[in-house]
Amino acid sequence: MITRQHWPVIVVGAGPTGLTLACLLARYGIDVLVVERNPQTVQEPRAVSIDDESLRTMQAVGIINELVPQIVLGYGSEYFSPGRRRFLKVKPKTLEYGYPRRNAFRQPVLERLLRERLDRLSNASISFETELVEFSQSAEAVTARVRRGGETIELTCNYLVGCDGSHSFVREKLGIEMHGSTFRERWLIIDLEQTTDPTRDTKVYCNPARPCLSLPGPNGTRRFELMLHDGEQDADVLAADNVSALLRLYGNDDKAVLRRKVVYTFHARMADRWRADRVFLAGDAAHLTPPFAGQGMNSGVRDAHNLAWKLAAVVSGRLGDRLLDTYEAERRDHAAEMIQLAIRMGYVMMPRGLVQAFAVRTFFRALALFPAARSYFAEMKYKPKPKFHRGFLLPPETASKQSLVGKLFPQALVMTANGFELLDDVLGDGFALLAPPGTAPQTLENVCLEKSSQLPIRRVAVLDKEDPSPVAAPAISARDLRGDLAALLAGYPAGLYLLRPDRYVAAFFPLQDIQSAGDAIAKLMRET
Repeated sequence: MITRQHWPVIVVGAGPTGLTLACLLARYGIDVLVVERNPQTVQEPRAVSIDDESLRTMQAVGIINELVPQIVLGYGSEYFSPGRRRFLKVKPKTLEYGYPRRNAFRQPVLERLLRERLDRLSNASISFETELVEFSQSAEAVTARVRRGGETIELTCNYLVGCDGSHSFVREKLGIEMHGSTFRERWLIIDLEQTTDPTRDTKVYCNPARPCLSLPGPNGTRRFELMLHDGEQDADVLAADNVSALLRLYGNDDKAVLRRKVVYTFHARMADRWRADRVFLAGDAAHLTPPFAGQGMNSGVRDAHNLAWKLAAVVSGRLGDRLLDTYEAERRDHAAEMIQLAIRMGYVMMPRGLVQAFAVRTFFRALALFPAARSYFAEMKYKPKPKFHRGFLLPPETASKQSLVGKLFPQALVMTANGFELLDDVLGDGFALLAPPGTAPQTLENVCLEKSSQLPIRRVAVLDKEDPSPVAAPAISARDLRGDLAALLAGYPAGLYLLRPDRYVAAFFPLQDIQSAGDAIAKLMRET
């Protein structure tokens, strides 16, 4: 419902990106309105893969306990030759960020949970069957006109975010173009329900005659993606007899119920810019990723988490507007890396001919002879981790692989007075200054934060299992009872980490620089 005329932030689009952004803004204390032209969130399957980073964001949103029972945690991928011989198995086991790296889900379930979460937040509102038809901006605000039920309503906001998909009206209105490529190949997407296939892993059939992916889902669902050839017409491909014949090629389940069938053309494109003064683009409005790496929706969720805390900090007056320039500066390169990863994986999944297919299989089978190479692929270490080289951070004086600055901080289970908790729940919703295992908790007392007092920073000490050190209030203590966090940080020097609300490391202060940490944080804030 639209209950007032002015909102600090208006989000256009109630897909995963827009709903995540709105939930986080509301959780950070910012009033937000979501407008969506459709009558409800999506009801048909779309995205089917959610990664560890996105699950961590759903933890921040507050729906992780409701979501986890609805997904298949920790699935892998098996790659097969045209003769159905497996030549590669990818099965990551890491829990570096608190969750398995690959997980199967259904987008309608996620969107329903996000909407229900939004409905429970008193400072958020959502209006369906409401279409943005015009907007303009001045130095002070954005004026937006929306159409709802035949009525045109004029609204104003401090900032407007276009999360309105690949055919974004917001992007079009701003005159921002997208550049990149469109895949020549079209793909037939088939979603099944009530399947009896017990396989938990994706099956990738690298057959030049008909490349196919079979992806598991929760509650007996499964998706098939089959590449189409030039000359095959959509109407012929979508005919019931043809769909059944194609499914039989890869083990059709006769008792399964057909939920959806559609032909897609995939794109690898990016908007020229993601910000125009007070208007932003996020998700598919900013970048389009082929599905081969399962990163399209996940990239949008990363956008939402990055932008949400920054908008909240600026709207609340805690940081300056220049902070918002770091949104694209930080996110653009990694979104481009995800697009390139998807393209490279596409080359493996859809070989152009038997010679290329043989070369791919030979390459991976040769790598399997070397444990390090085998682990590189099996554990999905080829997936680029986000790494910011510029933005809201204090780069170390000397570049080093041993620095976590600009990277996503690991998350482990820690023990508190409430029992085992994931680290982020201890850190809270805002900034945190963390003393990890191996750094004396008293170090936190040596940092003066008076010059940055408008930015609340929680002090947290995570102690080793046997560390008897007292932790003085107002610092919060937790114990690395199983040694998980110490293991994840093995090889890194002792010191304090300044963690942002999105859990990226804004700064690291080695023990010899602790006395100047307060001034460094204040300087970082002034630069916004």
